[in-house]
Amino acid sequence: MNKVAAFISVSWLALAGIAAAAEPAGEAAGAAAKEAEAGPLDWKSWRANNKVDSINSLQRGARNFMNYCVTCHSMKYLRYSRMAHDLQIPDDMLQANLMPIEASPADYITSSLRPEDGVTWFGKEPPDLSLMARARGVDYIYRFLKTFYTDPSRPTRTNNLQLENAAMPAVLSDLGGVQEAVYRNVERVVDGKTVTEKEFSHFELTTPGRLTPEEFDGFVRDTVNFLDYAGDPTQVERRSIGVWVVLFLLLMTWLAWLLKKEYWKEVH
Repeated sequence: MNKVAAFISVSWLALAGIAAAAEPAGEAAGAAAKEAEAGPLDWKSWRANNKVDSINSLQRGARNFMNYCVTCHSMKYLRYSRMAHDLQIPDDMLQANLMPIEASPADYITSSLRPEDGVTWFGKEPPDLSLMARARGVDYIYRFLKTFYTDPSRPTRTNNLQLENAAMPAVLSDLGGVQEAVYRNVERVVDGKTVTEKEFSHFELTTPGRLTPEEFDGFVRDTVNFLDYAGDPTQVERRSIGVWVVLFLLLMTWLAWLLKKEYWKEVH
């Protein structure tokens, strides 16, 4: 338990001071050019590959959610106490770092943002994220958090490949950096006529973030992992029990077959 407390404490304090060596502009441009030559970036194939049975990842994901998400998004079906119990977070660490001062461990995780303010600022009320992973899938959320790009025509000055015209701004840009979407012209034949269409090619990093691409990818995966857990907190236990249930049913089926064979052995 002390090891868990130390881990969360160190990782919590380190989040604000994370600094990674940014990729030099020349190298970034070279990488972008190579991507362009290789063809369009296949971002739709990206997978979260999260492990909901990893306690360390879930702890980091809870920290990420409380730092970057809970200001606007709530989790009205998950209590602080349940989260702390499942993620092996000590009570003192929970109350000091992962919940508001006025909140109780028995409270549900709620946002301080008023619905009317959400409508005023973003055009709609930010959704509750309790069941978002079950509704959209972890891969959808992973791609959503990774494909923000600058778009001066939008009120938030950002847009998203996964969810076009998303109301949510790029809140993780300080970590992952600011990127632009690069498109290329592609000619296609439609109804016998050649038309030119724009096709997404790749991203160009214009402003590096505080994390390296690998670190930011881990940050997003941990966050998605926590959302996956929140959508079904019992899934790991349920799956482990399910194996024994299946084995029990197989055993009982075998015994029932032996009993049936014994009953019918003299029946012709």
